[in-house]
Amino acid sequence: MKIEFKHIIPYPLKNNLPVEKSIWGGNYEWNAPQKTLLNAVSGKGKSTFVGIVSGIRTDFDGVLSINGKGSTQFSTTEWSALRTNLIATVYQDLQLFLELTILENLQVKNNLTNHFTEQKLLQLIDKVGLTAHLSKKCNLLSLGQQQRVAILRALCQPFKLLIMDEPFSHLDKRNESIILTLLNDQLKANNAGLIMTTLGEKSTINFDNEIVI
Repeated sequence: MKIEFKHIIPYPLKNNLPVEKSIWGGNYEWNAPQKTLLNAVSGKGKSTFVGIVSGIRTDFDGVLSINGKGSTQFSTTEWSALRTNLIATVYQDLQLFLELTILENLQVKNNLTNHFTEQKLLQLIDKVGLTAHLSKKCNLLSLGQQQRVAILRALCQPFKLLIMDEPFSHLDKRNESIILTLLNDQLKANNAGLIMTTLGEKSTINFDNEIVI
């Protein structure tokens, strides 16, 4: 899988582009299974980057290409297929169904993809330490617990790119380590790459490169 950014400038950042060399306005190419860290202070467009790559945001000048095809050429159905089969995303705001339980949130996604068996879902929930909260609605969980659910839900599909927007901001080191082991296993299983945003925190992931925006 190949993603190309060609002179992309998001509308909200037109009058606030960074002075230093940036992904915005330049050329950037990402190829699976590359692991990339996207580093910037708040307000410089990390979440905007995630939204553009996943097809959620179209408010930009320039060209986004996926596997050689411009993003504006993809129909709604094609974007849906990309997000079902190639691009898995953990959004900063998590986008969980807060009135559903942990298991129900995962089942909503997994029923669309049939990626994991029910037994495997339960094993994954146990692996990240959430079995005791299995039947809790997500609005009763801590933010750290919600982050773990959102990460598990993103993995309930085949993918070549996993995009994660500040995914460990509410996790302690122990739970972050558990999640990292799980992520490495799933990246290998899918022969997939990773783009992860951060505010500058250190990570034990061995990234191939780092982008500063």
